[in-house]
Amino acid sequence: MPKTAGTSRISDPVSDPVLPDPSRWKALAFIALAQLMVVLDATIVNIALPSAQTDLGISDGNKQWVITAYALAFGGLLLFGGRIADLWGRKRTFVVGLIGFALASALGGAAQNEAMMFGSRALQGVFGALLAPAALSLLAVMFTDAKERAKAFGIYGAIAGGGGAVGLILGGFLTEYLNWRWTFFVNIPFAVVAAAGAYFVIREPSGARNRAPLDIPGVVLSTLGLVTLVYGFTRAESAGWSDGLTIAMFIASAVLLLAFVMTEARVKSPLLPLRVLTERNRGGVYLSLGLAIIAMFGLFLFLTYYLQVVKGYSPVKTGFAFLPMIAGMITGSTQIGTRLMTRVPPRLLMGPGFLVAAAGMLLLTRLDLNTSYTAVILPGMLLLGLGMGTAFMPAMSLATHGIEPRDAGVASAMVNTSQQVGGAIGTALLNTIAASATTAYVADHAARAADPKLLELQAMVSGFAAAIWWAVGILVAAAAIAFALINTGRPGVGTGGGAASEAGAEDEFRIPVVAH
Repeated sequence: MPKTAGTSRISDPVSDPVLPDPSRWKALAFIALAQLMVVLDATIVNIALPSAQTDLGISDGNKQWVITAYALAFGGLLLFGGRIADLWGRKRTFVVGLIGFALASALGGAAQNEAMMFGSRALQGVFGALLAPAALSLLAVMFTDAKERAKAFGIYGAIAGGGGAVGLILGGFLTEYLNWRWTFFVNIPFAVVAAAGAYFVIREPSGARNRAPLDIPGVVLSTLGLVTLVYGFTRAESAGWSDGLTIAMFIASAVLLLAFVMTEARVKSPLLPLRVLTERNRGGVYLSLGLAIIAMFGLFLFLTYYLQVVKGYSPVKTGFAFLPMIAGMITGSTQIGTRLMTRVPPRLLMGPGFLVAAAGMLLLTRLDLNTSYTAVILPGMLLLGLGMGTAFMPAMSLATHGIEPRDAGVASAMVNTSQQVGGAIGTALLNTIAASATTAYVADHAARAADPKLLELQAMVSGFAAAIWWAVGILVAAAAIAFALINTGRPGVGTGGGAASEAGAEDEFRIPVVAH
């Protein structure tokens, strides 16, 4: 690798530490493509699961592992992946993650039995845990100008929020018109194009690596702690909250994560420097974003079932029914968030954004057997997407704003961790609430029900509505946390509290760019 010319007196756009990377916008296109692939993969497989289960002979008891294997590996290894990006180089980690993800997807598409399927999903999670934090931290160190940073994170935030809904549409098309295997094979062109583009276009800033020795105890404790936490919630969904193994997982997770925090406070080169977590604004972002994801992921599942089971929509029609949410997210992120991010403090985008999303969720509590898509579901999803898009964009940017370049990877990993753990918690928590409400409805109405099938559908919708009420409350809590904890000023002006100033952050990021 050629040495950086950052100390040269000759000013050129690649080596001058003050000038931004001339290829940053091209790099953003490939980073966004990779992020879209990772996010849509979380939902695309859900649509294909029934067909894959039948073809591969996966039992009902084991089918959850198609989702759980990915979630465990991804959620458990994210912090490790972020640290590897800081240590090994973000570009290299990003490209390796993409190639590995493509190979794991090819294995999943070619699966002949459940073991191959579960193994491929776990491998997808491993390589996803490498590339996701590398992608976000590349943005953090490549875009230093406040206005450009707002645009870049607006695009990234729209994809991070809307990719799951895109996965539902694409999964519906591929499953209905081709074959479930294509929900895996479709990742290969995404990954190949993103990896090739990243290799030739991305110029990672030099001096941003953290070459400290790897914190092995931290890696072991964080991975085991996060894996047991995610598994505890996914098990609660199927076995219940009072199940002995579920409770044991939560206790083990608490002990392991507490030991991890104690270890990080003492070791010389921690996996997760506590300064990343204890900075007030970043802590507020991780908490509020995690809560918002809890609310949102549960809704994806409920609306998918409602539209297909109650309304009789096909997989493709169901996917298209989510388009207003995608449109809202793109508008909120790229138009509202990007335009206002350099003018108003982040809390005045995140807090109101979560409240608008809660208003959309509130509309969806009116679900019943005859709910009009146009009158209720469409405006509800539009408001939800608009609010989430507006909040996501400053959240993604603020999570890495003012961070030391050597910590950018692990700070980015924490964003992904809050999303991944939030998704697992949301699916399990809201599903359990819905199931309990459904059971209670059946018990109350069974004696006077004339049509058992009608009762079953009414009970299901009643359960969904009950869980969505909880989602409304969770979004209001996310807004309250954003208002209370996030006290930084608008980018480019300065900060309050404990945040680093934008000027300081820009000085930090104006570092020489290495030529590969």
